[in-house]
Amino acid sequence: MTDILEVARRQVLEEGRGLSAEQALECLTLPDERLDDLLALAHEVRMRWCGPEVEVEGIVSVKTGGCPEDCHFCSQSGRFDSPVRSAWLNIPELVEAAKETARTGATEFCIVAAVRGPDERLMAQVREGIKAINDGVEINIACSLGMLTREQVDELVAMGVHRYNHNLETARSHFPNVVTTHTWEERWETCLMVKEAGMELCCGGIIGLGETVEQRAEFAGQLAELEPDEVPLNFLAPRPGTPFADRPLVEGREALKTIGAFRLALPRTLLRYAGGRELTLGDLGTRDGMLGGINAIIVGNYLTTLGRPASEDLALLSELQMPIKALSKTL
Repeated sequence: MTDILEVARRQVLEEGRGLSAEQALECLTLPDERLDDLLALAHEVRMRWCGPEVEVEGIVSVKTGGCPEDCHFCSQSGRFDSPVRSAWLNIPELVEAAKETARTGATEFCIVAAVRGPDERLMAQVREGIKAINDGVEINIACSLGMLTREQVDELVAMGVHRYNHNLETARSHFPNVVTTHTWEERWETCLMVKEAGMELCCGGIIGLGETVEQRAEFAGQLAELEPDEVPLNFLAPRPGTPFADRPLVEGREALKTIGAFRLALPRTLLRYAGGRELTLGDLGTRDGMLGGINAIIVGNYLTTLGRPASEDLALLSELQMPIKALSKTL
């Protein structure tokens, strides 16, 4: 029987062709004693096709809570009895958050809003915020504002938005078990419009939403088909009051297999540590992931959950001799 890691060494490491969904499934179902081999190969692939640099990003919520959608993992949904309440961030606070992010050495600052899609009030707030940030901070600006119309995509391009985040969240076959107020296909359409308009696309999801291992492989294949510039990997941190509040955490070795398999499916993509890694992997697992295919990281806190102190992540990068990606910004 052919060893999937030997196949991956030839196909991915040497030729630069990502694994198919079927091949990713073979990696996800490797026995635990092969995990170190998987991570080592994933790290080689990352170094060969992406290099040693790590892109550092900070995120902030400009509009928190009160979202009309029913994403079952999200405490910002107005449909659930969660502790998160609706709030808006003003422009000076937004600029200060961008400055704080830039001080860590980060090159990317993402403005996030809990909405189905942006209305004119939100677009005006984003427009004003981007101008104020550009006037005071040297940093690339990304946005995550939900599903977009083509006109809104064009407007964000005109504002100078560098990258747009719109996660597919999970495999197409599992999506109806996670969200019922909109479809996977609607998300896909926004992603295509972003790519067509020339913005970089950030598109990933959350591991641990009740999907099967086959659906994780399916998801890796669907992301590979979309070819986003960045894939953030979140691990479910169950939030009080949500339908997924009682879901178990993803087991650490399972999470690391996912990181390795996704790197082999997406050899040239920014693969970013995002929410939930602190709970799922802890300090040791975070290190293992950085040596197993991860080459981007969110520092500091997330939208409604606490992250590791930025200083700890930056110290780890220094220890691993992984330089922070330099800012390349055109205003």
